[in-house]
Amino acid sequence: MTNSESVLAAAPVQPARSDRLTTQLDIVRSAGARRVLAVLRLATGFIFLWAFLDKAFGLGYSTPAERAWISGGTPSRGFLLGDAVVGPLKPVFASIASPASDVLFMLGMLGIGLAVMLGIGLRVSAVAGTVVLLLMYLAEWPIGLGAGSTNPIVNYHVIYALSLIVIAVLHAGDTWGAGRPWKRLGIVQRAPWLI
Repeated sequence: MTNSESVLAAAPVQPARSDRLTTQLDIVRSAGARRVLAVLRLATGFIFLWAFLDKAFGLGYSTPAERAWISGGTPSRGFLLGDAVVGPLKPVFASIASPASDVLFMLGMLGIGLAVMLGIGLRVSAVAGTVVLLLMYLAEWPIGLGAGSTNPIVNYHVIYALSLIVIAVLHAGDTWGAGRPWKRLGIVQRAPWLI
């Protein structure tokens, strides 16, 4: 074997597009770790789905029946105009409270919750969920005395956002979810950001 042949033999071969998607499935090789990630995915997805269900139907946990969305309640306006929003950005959040913010918030909670629980569209869900959580973090203004949080830097919004990012990066939808068949769809193969 000549020197140039040995260099070529040692060079990595760039996999085809579909092979690259398959290779990404093997990021976490331990079956136990994949199951733990699947449980994290299901729990995180349920946080968003539960927020939708409780606010839509007034299940009595954070939303009483009389304030349910189906009874004319205002899920985002109730939060944005209520006592939960504190700090210097309160006027900004009050200005975006509208019927449109109610619809967008509820569709966001439903979409993120279902996608994460199903294990599909995790990149989009991670970005959308992180944006929602960042806005809620800022609305509750965790910094300073009288803040809406007991920790000025890391609260549950940050932990949930990090969970969404980990779930997406490590392809947690492939275990106990529809992630693998989702990735085989033609539209997802052509637009990998939909993974």
